[in-house]
Amino acid sequence: MENLKKKIAKRAKEVVRILGLLPIEAERIKENLNAEYVVPDITKETASKAIDHTILSFDAAEKDIIRICREARYSGFKAVCINPMWVKTAADFRREKHAKFLIATVIDFPLGASTAAAKETESKQAVIDGADEIDVVINIGLIKSGKLEECFKLLKSATQTKAYTKVILETSALSEEEKIDAALIAVFAGADMLKTSTGVNGKATVEDVRLLRAVAGNRLGVKAAGGIRDKETLIAMMQAGADRIGCSSSVSIMENW
Repeated sequence: MENLKKKIAKRAKEVVRILGLLPIEAERIKENLNAEYVVPDITKETASKAIDHTILSFDAAEKDIIRICREARYSGFKAVCINPMWVKTAADFRREKHAKFLIATVIDFPLGASTAAAKETESKQAVIDGADEIDVVINIGLIKSGKLEECFKLLKSATQTKAYTKVILETSALSEEEKIDAALIAVFAGADMLKTSTGVNGKATVEDVRLLRAVAGNRLGVKAAGGIRDKETLIAMMQAGADRIGCSSSVSIMENW
């Protein structure tokens, strides 16, 4: 891990230069790398409060959205994570039932291949409709093309709302060097949380969560998503540094805790 942290610190200086940012941004990454993240006591209660109860299937119907809202309210999940068209439905349910869960929605999902105008419009509309949080997919093709400045500018178009912003890196599709660049760009673009995967094209791994936690330090959050279907996997992700868990098997995990 120490060698990885040195690699991240060195690359942070290079990315700051490429993006034309102030040197202090690289120093902040260095501070993050030196921070000691303390894993909380993982109990059924703390785990439930870390879960983004998720349904992002293309054929999710209104009844499915209402169901996960009910489940989130009953189980005390942190948030529901749904497609943008259902944000109003969830917001209406929360208001009518006086529920406390947050509403998260996905932006430029699952490919991360939209334009800046599309990302910005989708993000702003989500907030208008009632989203508290947005999970935006980074432009993965630009990362792989080495076009870091263009990727940075595109991502910033989706991080200017009042919503808490999680940036999805799709780490399983990236090399270690690309993961580092993507994580750094997300931080520099204003992310509040670094997220491993869409769950559509990739899954979370313990190693990737550790890398993201190193970059995030104690200033930003880390969300593990994709392939988390049981208690053991959830605990492993939290022990590695994830303070949010995205999954659709939330109820089953809690029932079998």
